[in-house]
Amino acid sequence: MLVKVERLLSADEVAHCRSVLEQTEWVDGRITAGAQSALAKNNLQVPEDAPQARALGEIILRALGRNPVFNSAAVPLRVFPPLFNRYDAGMGFGAHVDNAIRFIAGPNIRVRTDISATVFLSDPADYDGGELVIQDTYGEHCVKFAAGDMALYPASSLHRVETITRGSRWASFFWVQSMVKDDGARALLYQFDQSIIATRAALGDEHAAVLGLTAAYHNLLRKWAEV
Repeated sequence: MLVKVERLLSADEVAHCRSVLEQTEWVDGRITAGAQSALAKNNLQVPEDAPQARALGEIILRALGRNPVFNSAAVPLRVFPPLFNRYDAGMGFGAHVDNAIRFIAGPNIRVRTDISATVFLSDPADYDGGELVIQDTYGEHCVKFAAGDMALYPASSLHRVETITRGSRWASFFWVQSMVKDDGARALLYQFDQSIIATRAALGDEHAAVLGLTAAYHNLLRKWAEV
């Protein structure tokens, strides 16, 4: 399931992230790639342990916590600390699948990567190429969102970043371990939750249909969730 989360970050938050990143050291992005994906990866990245990455990551984590679309679509259990990458002219990332498990060194926590996330920090008009291309059973989906928007998609999907031909594309990326491991079940719960929101708006919170749908949603979540 591909989900667009609009305006995860405000314009001021995007501007702050850009300002900090402009003064931050960038290194070869292959430092966080697996052996196979490193062969396809050509970008720059802020070191994972850089204080700037941690400070900006906290801004993104707070934004995730207050965003209802993210929480509905991801049903998050753990979020890998956000990382930051950059694609300049001539750079791209060939087709690959993300590693299934990521390790957070400090607290010694392993994160199962159910969902991949990209938060765009560059305006689409500032660069050519750089589309995030995600493959699923319906074909390929090209993603090039506005600065501050986020794409959520299954980490199990084959995906790539097209080569930049002009400008520079900056983004934050990370992974989410969901309480609901199966992508199909998460998609059903997300559609169910969106329908409940619409029904509440039309009928009110105390309507019998709203109460019944809400109970069914939580009972399905209780059945499928792993915590």
